[in-house]
Amino acid sequence: MDKLPPLNERILSEVRALYEEPDVARALDVAREEAPFAVEEQISLCEIPAPTFEEEARALEVEKRLRAYGLTDVWRDEIGNVIGRRPGTGEGPVLALVAHLDTVFPAGTDCTVKREGDTLRAPGIGDNASGLRSLLQILRCLTAGNIETRGDILFVADVQEEGNGDLNGAKALCNGSVHLDGLLALDGSDVGRVQKGATGSHSWRFIVEGPGGHSWGAFGAVPSATHAVARATAEIADFEVPSDPRTSFTVGMITGGTSVTTIAPRCEAEVDFRSLSNDELLKIEKRIFRAFEKAVDAENARWGMTAPEKMLRLSKVLIGDIPGGLPPDDCPVIQTARAAQRCLGIELTNYQCSSTDANPAMSLGIPATCLSSGGIGIGAHSLGETFIVKDIHLGPQLALLTTLALVGTKTRAPLLPQRKSAS
Repeated sequence: MDKLPPLNERILSEVRALYEEPDVARALDVAREEAPFAVEEQISLCEIPAPTFEEEARALEVEKRLRAYGLTDVWRDEIGNVIGRRPGTGEGPVLALVAHLDTVFPAGTDCTVKREGDTLRAPGIGDNASGLRSLLQILRCLTAGNIETRGDILFVADVQEEGNGDLNGAKALCNGSVHLDGLLALDGSDVGRVQKGATGSHSWRFIVEGPGGHSWGAFGAVPSATHAVARATAEIADFEVPSDPRTSFTVGMITGGTSVTTIAPRCEAEVDFRSLSNDELLKIEKRIFRAFEKAVDAENARWGMTAPEKMLRLSKVLIGDIPGGLPPDDCPVIQTARAAQRCLGIELTNYQCSSTDANPAMSLGIPATCLSSGGIGIGAHSLGETFIVKDIHLGPQLALLTTLALVGTKTRAPLLPQRKSAS
């Protein structure tokens, strides 16, 4: 892990003072006391299938539980996110707690949880039934502790986080339909992790098409779609990209052709590129576009193709668009989360950039990070996904203490500044 930026001592002092208050201590205790109930809740939510774009059944159940645990202002936004507002006194910022509803598994996947002692096995049991468990536990802790906050807390179960969902739920949440001053995503199990930045990524499918023909009979008379893609791939392979901000690229998949004896009429390449800087992301995107355009032109020119019906054509389809961003070291959400870790005796062992529901907020300059839900997650996104029930109270405790410090309480001023509303 890279050298850590210093922890703000003022923020640490404020969080520690909050941690020592009796009503906060009581709310934190509830997370430990209710751990057995929370496990059962995690299991029951996991067993409700929620493929990306098909989250409705699970969304209904989470919405019902938000109301049962004390929220009266609960609604769905246009994309299908479930949002519940726990109002404050109106003297503080608005913080969103976000856990995604969807899983990577298609409809028909058996999500029945198999339990052996403290070991739970099922697709999606950790990612993200565990995050939803933490989200609901935080609400119950606040209700049980009867804690009044200065700022509002939004409890959000969002859709379309995984795969082709492309973080669309989080993007919709951050697009200005509700005012946000900060955001905490709840995902993963490692409570030693604090997301320090958002890795942005674009993924494109490049499609090269032409007439094709027999490998002998049409040789020299038509260009090859596979050769054009190979030309582009060879150029891209030699690209130089910055290490700071870190930037990457890969031609992840190439498919095409019809047989070994055919000049290929069609070839597709799927290209993924990532960066911690949106500017660098757009730069590498422009270079990759140009590489495919030049490659198609070069393959057409190689065989003297000028008639439109014989020339290769290039088209492209955006298949992934995740924004990136790197908050400053003094980001109040990140600093407060680190201070809360310190107070709870949690060692910061993972301070890296990643791609989570915090990305859209980070890309827009909204203070944000991702915290985990506790326990031990193994094999996420696999049919053999496993979750070990160990110290699961730590996840909601960490998020709860961070949240209270950010939005403020009757006795403590909020650490999260209020942003200007979009005009």
